[in-house]
Amino acid sequence: MPLWMTLILAVQLLSALTMIGLVLIQHGKGADMGASFGGGSSGSLFGATGSANFLSRSTAACATVFFICTLALAYGSSNSTRSNVRDGGSVLDRAAPAASGADTGAIPGSIPGAAPAPAAAPATSSTLSIPAPAAAPSTPAK
Repeated sequence: MPLWMTLILAVQLLSALTMIGLVLIQHGKGADMGASFGGGSSGSLFGATGSANFLSRSTAACATVFFICTLALAYGSSNSTRSNVRDGGSVLDRAAPAASGADTGAIPGSIPGAAPAPAAAPATSSTLSIPAPAAAPSTPAK
């Protein structure tokens, strides 16, 4: 993997972990009601509403960095795939090497580890029989 792809991946992981932390720190909508009745958050470092704005803007910035890194990784991945297509076709065009049965001693098309099927006797006209018709059901007495 090229160095720039590794750097972008590291930035993406750091922004994802930071975003998770920021989301977990944020207060829910119900926390505002507690603050209006003296919940104590009005005396915080950012003020009564400052923490919500700071945390939400920080989360938006981390999300933007995360999405830009994701797009860059997708673009880099698609470019390497295109170069592989130009060199020798797609993955579907390149066939997997066929495994030969001579290496393992198995019969081609057989299931490994299965016992061989017994040879069936050929059917002849003398061994074939037509089943007798079923007996008519008896009617119950009235």
